[in-house]
Order: sequence, then C-alpha cells, then structure tokens
Amino acid sequence: MNTRQYKNLKGLRKENLRDDMSDLELVLTMLAEASTTDIAKAEQPQGFDENQKVARRGGNVAGVARKALEAETGKPVVTAQNAESFRQLVTDIVTDAAQLPEQTEGDTNGK
Repeated sequence: MNTRQYKNLKGLRKENLRDDMSDLELVLTMLAEASTTDIAKAEQPQGFDENQKVARRGGNVAGVARKALEAETGKPVVTAQNAESFRQLVTDIVTDAAQLPEQTEGDTNGK
C-alpha cells in the first residue's frame, strides 16, 4: 500500500499517519526503515534507481515479517483503526473497569 491508500484505509486527511498506527504497524514500519538503512550502508547505492531498489528490499523484509505474523495469528496487522478508535477503546475499558464492583483483599465471593 502506498501512503495515500493507507491514509484512506484509516480515514485520515491531514493527520500524521504514524500517530494512527497500532504498535505492530509502527514496529513493522521501523523494521522496514532499519532494514533499508542497513542494506544501504552495506551496498552504498548511487542514484535514485539504486536507492529505490534498496528501499524495496528493506520494505520486503518487513513484508515477510508481517505475512509470517498474520499466518501465525490469523489476523491482519494492517487495520482501519486509527487514533480515535484507539482512544475510544481505552475509554471503553476504563468505563467498564469503573463499573466493576470493588473487591477487598481476600474477598473471593466478588462482593
């Protein structure tokens, strides 16, 4: 996916894409960047075309990792969730936790 397609998936217009990525999306993006940097240091490409090939190879490293993780978990890594979705999830969890009855230490009856 290119940046525009990724932003469209997440429903973003002017927002920063990284601010709307899940932890796994960020980790895989960082893996692609670090892989590209290491490959470039090793091969020292010259010019746009060579650098573009190195960037694709670095991205491929993260792509392989993403596909392996998705095969293991059965869930997609890239989702339409954005920062607002994450905020709402946290809000829902906090709200649900606040509604749980308080338990005192040693109370096994849930009263």
